[in-house]
Amino acid sequence: MKNALVLVGLIIMGMCGSSAFAQDSAPDISARWGASAELDTATVVLDGQSIVRVRGIEPYPARARAERIRRNIIAIAEDPGIDADSGRLFNMDGRIAISYSNEPLMTLYQADADLERVDLEILADATLERIASAIQLYRDVRSPEPLMRSTGVLAAITLAAVLLILVVFKLASLLTRFSERKVKARMEELEEASHRVIDSAQLWDWSGGLLRLVRNLAVFSIVLIWLNVALSLYPWTRPFAAGVFRLVIDPLKAMGVGVLSALPNIAFIVILIYVVRFVLRAAKAFFERVSRGWIRLSNFDREWAMPTFRIVRILIIAFALVVAYPYIPGSSSEAFKGVSLFLGVIFSIGSSSFIANIIAGYSLTYRRAFRPGDMVKIGELMGEVLETRMLSTRLRSLKNEEINIANQEVLTSHVVNYSSMASESGLILNTLVGIGYDTPWRQVNALLLEAAERTEGIEKEPAPFVLQRELGDFAVTYELNAYSRSSDNMFGIYSDLHANIQDVFNENHVQIMSPHYESDPEIPKLVRPEDFAGAT
Repeated sequence: MKNALVLVGLIIMGMCGSSAFAQDSAPDISARWGASAELDTATVVLDGQSIVRVRGIEPYPARARAERIRRNIIAIAEDPGIDADSGRLFNMDGRIAISYSNEPLMTLYQADADLERVDLEILADATLERIASAIQLYRDVRSPEPLMRSTGVLAAITLAAVLLILVVFKLASLLTRFSERKVKARMEELEEASHRVIDSAQLWDWSGGLLRLVRNLAVFSIVLIWLNVALSLYPWTRPFAAGVFRLVIDPLKAMGVGVLSALPNIAFIVILIYVVRFVLRAAKAFFERVSRGWIRLSNFDREWAMPTFRIVRILIIAFALVVAYPYIPGSSSEAFKGVSLFLGVIFSIGSSSFIANIIAGYSLTYRRAFRPGDMVKIGELMGEVLETRMLSTRLRSLKNEEINIANQEVLTSHVVNYSSMASESGLILNTLVGIGYDTPWRQVNALLLEAAERTEGIEKEPAPFVLQRELGDFAVTYELNAYSRSSDNMFGIYSDLHANIQDVFNENHVQIMSPHYESDPEIPKLVRPEDFAGAT
């Protein structure tokens, strides 16, 4: 009689639209399944056990519905006065309600049955059995005896894991010492046999790194297995146990799937790399032949060949990058674009002087301002050009010092090249000397030309010549000009020329008056030939 009254009451509640069975549904939910734009489903899971899959709609998502059903099952499971097998089914006009102790638990609709492709009654019976099983299991695993047993198992596996980790470290140490005694000696012998082409220290570092990698992987695997087992021992942490392996497996799976899906693009990039390498080798061979003079191009200097090749190489690589960019895995992602943009901004901000020096270096090459071996003066610095690099120019000063000048500074400075004309018409060396008015200028000219004739490195043709640069207050300023083709030794020639001028003027009793004098001395400022140091 009591059960009949309960049944009649539940039927009346369903007919009146009571909200008692609406805890997992919204009003008129059965009429709105077709309005859902896409299939929204969720599974009711308790302690890792799947019970039933339910549908949802936009106002009442499936996830919220499944969570409410799960909380209802937990509430019944935590009430020891409710029998796990006391659940009842109530068919209510196209839907079936599940109730425990006259308390509504959930409602199943035809749309839920359509998910499993079974009749609604069959789904309701199966769901009731799973709920009863889940409630009983929920209670069993939380009883004192299983919890104590799980704690004992946790202590045992923890001790076993610690012992295994100690064994792994001990084995790794033994293998390292064994390798050091046996393998390292063989590596040193191999290094000697290869005439130090093979670096034994580097090989030993690689082998040691491999041993450490294996050791760390073993320790990581032990910790991962221990964590999985430990989490599965208690019902509160059991849902996280399966996620432990997914932390490692899912990334590896994602990487594997990504690699497989990217294989066609990777194949394209590999082929493109080989094609670009072939084109670069062909271009290098061509420009090397131009630089050696085997191939002659009109209005193209041999010295331009390798710098031009470097420009062509940059253009080829840049074109290849543009072609390969869409095929790079992940290039279409926003993260890749953001990183590319960030690196581009950093490069453009921090490389302004770098790019300026590169452009200046190529500009110097094509301007033909100087070549390696030329004696030049750049600003206040003077020396022989050793090398023109991409970013700087190296000089060797007259004191045998190495000078590095940024190409941008070279480009903005005055460059004097002493060697460019020396090999053709000769470099004009000139020096100034002041002689008093009491000495005939014709005699001074003859003496200066004689000093030039005595100096080694001065060319006979074109002949040296003298210019009277200034009629000063106390002396006439004469300029001796002489041709030389030895620009690299011009300072030595200057020194010999000055010495010969002094000798010739002393021998002819002509006093050099430069820079200035205020009155004629009683005794002319001359050096007798017999007083010359080291004279013979």
